[in-house]
Amino acid sequence: MLALLLRDLRLATRAGGGFGLSLAFFLIVTVLVPFGVGPQSERLAAIAPGILWVGALLACLLSLDRIFALDREDGSLDLLATAPVPLEGVVAVKAVAHWLTTGLPLTLAAPVLGILLSLPAGGYVWLALSLALGTPALSFIGAFGAAVTVGLKRGGLLLSLLVLPLYIPTLIFGAEAARRGTEGLSPATPLLMLAGITLGALALLPFAGAAAIRAGLR
Repeated sequence: MLALLLRDLRLATRAGGGFGLSLAFFLIVTVLVPFGVGPQSERLAAIAPGILWVGALLACLLSLDRIFALDREDGSLDLLATAPVPLEGVVAVKAVAHWLTTGLPLTLAAPVLGILLSLPAGGYVWLALSLALGTPALSFIGAFGAAVTVGLKRGGLLLSLLVLPLYIPTLIFGAEAARRGTEGLSPATPLLMLAGITLGALALLPFAGAAAIRAGLR
């Protein structure tokens, strides 16, 4: 499992692996928002938590199709499916690798980009905390969607259509937690809901993803 994780990390961080693509997209979204809604600090501060969460969510989508596609192309996926290692563990490891190379960098970059949107000082910690709790769910949901569409040609669009509705609860509670923290309200309830979604995704989706891969390889 560790060897598979290190292999996926190397593939993601090498040239063309998509490691910096998500961060670049996140930066572009953050920079473009003031041009669209105006440079007023009060307006930007009000929408900053939601915009940063939407940007992080969309940035996660960019690399989802690479989770299993490369393994499918070179035949590694067939070997992994017949290896003594549980396929559920393979799905979980690949989701973790996606989070380490996409979700974690986005979480670390979000407070810095919040400066561009005039995010109030009290919101930085809660924004980072909500993303740290929510982005693992995005990676595991994305890994499930990638497993469902891995056998389809040009399945990238279908993957986005499949995953986006599943992302909505995470987006709602993540943005709400960041907004409440920014406004000085208690973010405990949305954070608990966000943690519950993440734990549920970690517990259930590796099994669903493994079943989808087995069905696609038959």
